[in-house]
Amino acid sequence: MLTVVNEDGSTPSGSSLLDEIVREGARRMLAAALEAEVNAYIAELADERDATGRRLVVRNGYHQPRQVTTAAGMVEVKAPRVNDKRVDEATGERKRFSSKILPPWCRKSPKISEVLPLLYLHGLSSGDFVPALEQFLGSSAGLSPATVTRLTQQWQADHAAFMDRDLAEVDYVYVWADGIHLNVRLEEAKACVLVLIGVRADGSKELVALKDGYRESGESWADLLRDCARRGMRAPILAVGDGALGFWKALAEVFPETREQRCWVHKTANVLDSLPKSAQPGAKKAIQDIYNAE
Repeated sequence: MLTVVNEDGSTPSGSSLLDEIVREGARRMLAAALEAEVNAYIAELADERDATGRRLVVRNGYHQPRQVTTAAGMVEVKAPRVNDKRVDEATGERKRFSSKILPPWCRKSPKISEVLPLLYLHGLSSGDFVPALEQFLGSSAGLSPATVTRLTQQWQADHAAFMDRDLAEVDYVYVWADGIHLNVRLEEAKACVLVLIGVRADGSKELVALKDGYRESGESWADLLRDCARRGMRAPILAVGDGALGFWKALAEVFPETREQRCWVHKTANVLDSLPKSAQPGAKKAIQDIYNAE
């Protein structure tokens, strides 16, 4: 039997796979925003030159990495550095670039828990993203609508590349499938995110696909599975999911040879939800004895 997670549902590093995915996504998005901010600053001052014609404001590598606490957990940041050789005529001191996104003193994000719902509600549009960032970073976010548009296009391109990668060289022994429903006021109230996580023969887990769908309909799941098959994914031995009929209908259509298994996490939650709270601890222990039995 493969052991892919610890008994408490965590990965060998101590966190859940979802937490690791969120943390890595936060790190990449922050790094991209910092790069965009520095590039915009340097481009704005490209005409500033010394007597020999050399530019006074240029890139100068990166600062030492530092840990920043966010709602996604601890994220390591490596901010780009700027060499600004201009001199302030009033004070006689060298001018310095200071990031409005990540000031030198910043070690945590106190407002990130407030901004995440706004980002979901506003979406990643150039007109609405900036007001949301202003609530996160203060009165001046340091990102113009044009920069936000470029970042949005970059993230969309990253997702498109991820969803178009070749799966022919990977064998997934089994997969987990679930639909994540976002509790926000979206135009499409019944939209959800369809998630497919695969387990390789060595026990390692990885995100296979992430796609928006309508509820958890059979057609939405079938589109996702057909796309995986188109990219070379072979039928896993086993698929694990909750009782949503849409996934099982799609699985029978696209990978009919794959065996089915109900998810014990969903099954346990459904059972406990039908019992009074006083009886839930004993029932949970009994259910654990069932699925841990020889």
